Amino acid sequence: LYKFTGVWGNHEGSMLLWVLILSLFTAMVAAFGNGLPAALRARVLAVQGWIGSAFLLFILFTSNPFARLAPAPLEGRDLNPILQDIGLAVHPPMLYLGYVGFSVAFSFAVAALLGGRIDSAWARWVRPWTLTAWMFLTAGIAMGSYWAYYELGWGGWWFWDPVENASFMPWLAGTALLHSAVVMEKRGALKVWTVLLAILTFSLSLLGTFLVRSGVLTSVHSFASDPTRGVFILGILTLFIGGALALFAWRAPEMKQGGIFAPVSREGALVFNNLFLVAATATVLVGTLYPLALEAVTGDKISVGAPFFHLTFGPLMIPVLMAVPFGPMLAWKRGDLPGTAQRLMVAMAAALGAVALTFVLAGRHGVLAPFGIGLGAWLILGSFADLAERTRLFRVGAGTSLSRFAGLPRSAFGSMLAHAGVGVTVIGIVATTAYQTEKVVALKPGEAVEVAGYSLRFQGLSPATGPNYREERAQFAASRNGGATFPLAPAKRFYAARQMATTEAAIATIGFSQLYLSLGDATPEGAIAVRASYKPLVTLIWLGALVMAAGGGLSLSDRRLRFGAARRSVPRRREAAPA
Repeated sequence: LYKFTGVWGNHEGSMLLWVLILSLFTAMVAAFGNGLPAALRARVLAVQGWIGSAFLLFILFTSNPFARLAPAPLEGRDLNPILQDIGLAVHPPMLYLGYVGFSVAFSFAVAALLGGRIDSAWARWVRPWTLTAWMFLTAGIAMGSYWAYYELGWGGWWFWDPVENASFMPWLAGTALLHSAVVMEKRGALKVWTVLLAILTFSLSLLGTFLVRSGVLTSVHSFASDPTRGVFILGILTLFIGGALALFAWRAPEMKQGGIFAPVSREGALVFNNLFLVAATATVLVGTLYPLALEAVTGDKISVGAPFFHLTFGPLMIPVLMAVPFGPMLAWKRGDLPGTAQRLMVAMAAALGAVALTFVLAGRHGVLAPFGIGLGAWLILGSFADLAERTRLFRVGAGTSLSRFAGLPRSAFGSMLAHAGVGVTVIGIVATTAYQTEKVVALKPGEAVEVAGYSLRFQGLSPATGPNYREERAQFAASRNGGATFPLAPAKRFYAARQMATTEAAIATIGFSQLYLSLGDATPEGAIAVRASYKPLVTLIWLGALVMAAGGGLSLSDRRLRFGAARRSVPRRREAAPA
């Protein structure tokens, strides 16, 4: 596996993977774009070709993956131990399919600006490509989060690392683009805004590439530190982002706006969604780039960590999440807010019940956390309320409801599933952040530590040898309230080829929660440092992301979201048969 995935375990190989995926998307546009207008298709393929050419030049001049080592070493340095994991086979390809996939929406935007024609059909053509990229990026970010969680031994699922932020920003902008494209397709509105989002989303993907490969960041995710590469990518950024924005500034005044809608309407709800998502993206962008800008101007080094993002990003997302269940239930053009609230009354009451239940179970620990749990429940229940409303459940006969259920488009089920997935992730984030229990202690053989009602007894260390490493593996016997014991075996490994040590955490999944155990350094007294954590509902974080991606896939299977819309053909009149 690693002989294959190791190709993109370094800078040069990962750029080769980038270009391969870009070529794949370009080929897909050519293959599935038969229904597109010929001029638009040609321009889209041309822009894709320009992007591909720029990155091929970058590879050839600064990052040749086929350069030979002379003399060839007798023994290689081995793959980075952190990358010797199944995550390397899944995370980078998924992430790149998301990053590079947004290039198609970018190419459609530039092609439409060049042609001077942007209408509802354009939005219909862009949506499946945007949805595909968003789906893969969602899965890729989730996989990367879980990989870091179990591989690095820190026990955290998100660190607001600048390179993590570089993947999160295109996801936020892509989410806004998906919703904006719906308004443009259905109502012909938000044309200028949707085209700008298509440009900015891929621009943020290119920015992430620059941050990872320019050497301006020090991160576990960084691939390269060669300034020449950074300057080359900066040139690509300037060419494509600057050129696209200049073209947008030239053509945007010529675009005609579409239908007018009331603030309280489905369009209004989606605009509300867009405003807060873009503001949240800007917040993450400022927090990521401000330390770099400050260092470049003044030479001072600062770090912007989790507290900044919790105080800025979090409050921006709360209104969006609260509004999500209202959006699908409001009518187009002009909605009835009191009537929609009435239809959501059962979901609202159940969410408040979840808040009360969390207060009872958690006691005084975490005053705001129960409201976060209630918010997640509100999102999940709101999705079911939307389904109940569409099928008129309990208001018509069971047969009629079942018939309406079967007649719903797959895209409707997909959006409900994606919104419910957000709720699942919110519950996991809040529960883990507010209610996790962690202890760091030094233990000798025979001693135990108590965490959240679980007893973890240290039985001793035993050496072991792997294919390319040596390790010291600790044996723990875990039990709850004197019940049956189960083993946990964290380890510390040493890879001789790299002269590098790693921490291998031991994880026991109990329902949706996990016991997390990792080793530190030995003490002079013969004990070993142990980090023991109980993380309630932590698996819901990644389960919710997978549900979101599954919702995107279900929507993509809808026949109305096929790649490339078929052009309507005018039926020919039959010629009269000769007498």
